[in-house]
Amino acid sequence: MRHARPAHAFAATAVATLMLLAAPARAEKSSLAPETGYNYGEVEDARYGAMAGAMRAWGNGISGVFTNPASIAASRVYHVGALAQIWPEARRQSYGAAAIDSTTSRLAAGIGFVWNDQDPSGLKRRSTDLRLTLAYPFSDIISFGVGARYLKLSQEGLGPLGKSYASGGLSGDPIVNGWSFDAGLNLRASKNVAIGAVGTNLSNPGTAFQPTTAGGGVGLGNDDFVFEVDALADFTTWQRTTARLMGGFEYLAGDHVPLRLGYRYDDGGKAHAVSGGIGYIDPQFAIDISARRYVAGEKATAVMFTLQYFVESSGVTRAPQMDY
Repeated sequence: MRHARPAHAFAATAVATLMLLAAPARAEKSSLAPETGYNYGEVEDARYGAMAGAMRAWGNGISGVFTNPASIAASRVYHVGALAQIWPEARRQSYGAAAIDSTTSRLAAGIGFVWNDQDPSGLKRRSTDLRLTLAYPFSDIISFGVGARYLKLSQEGLGPLGKSYASGGLSGDPIVNGWSFDAGLNLRASKNVAIGAVGTNLSNPGTAFQPTTAGGGVGLGNDDFVFEVDALADFTTWQRTTARLMGGFEYLAGDHVPLRLGYRYDDGGKAHAVSGGIGYIDPQFAIDISARRYVAGEKATAVMFTLQYFVESSGVTRAPQMDY
């Protein structure tokens, strides 16, 4: 119980921060380009945000549902969690939940759902994003995963070009309403080296709301730290294929406090961003908060919050089987 008091204080601080940021996120029309706040449709939990998206190799837990489906089979866990994102300048709020189970059977399964509200006084863009993932570990070295994603997005306001087919909304009808799929691979080359590869929206929907991408990452890590570098090619969002480069570092201080830093370069938006985060990890739960700031290109801030409960700690799940 000696860790309960700092955990409660950290949670209260994180919730208060989100409440303070949420009010101005709805107050007035955003002056940013819509694509900045949309952020390529990526769903970011606090760990992903703090490490600038460099998690295609070492990402696991509920992060894998939204990042690399293969990674949910990399460890034997049963996690449920809630997540939130606030973008003050972009006037965007996102709230969701996710769960993964890789203990009940060798076939790991995950589900995630996020509701987004972007610029309610301007674009009036809202969307629901559903993810379903399955992953299978062929050995303790390699796992393969697939993910189905459903996006329903509507926009009733006007874009920067006013009443136009290019940036205006559709009255009553969703702009996007359909499925696509992802596929990923996770390779544990050694105890301390992980390699990940993932393709998103591989059905090629042909819209920037569901960009087709291919990327991968290489990470080094142990029980106390993780360092990863990722690269991604975006074939859809811009008029040419663009790249995003990401790097992230994580250090677990005192067995309970993860400290994270990250950097991202976005070739399409010509933007540089730095990020950082802190959390508290207990055998039964974890609380994380992070923030990212764009320091070159359009100036924007994003704050992410995640709360997780580790169901396997309750003893109600079946003991994991590690035989391959």
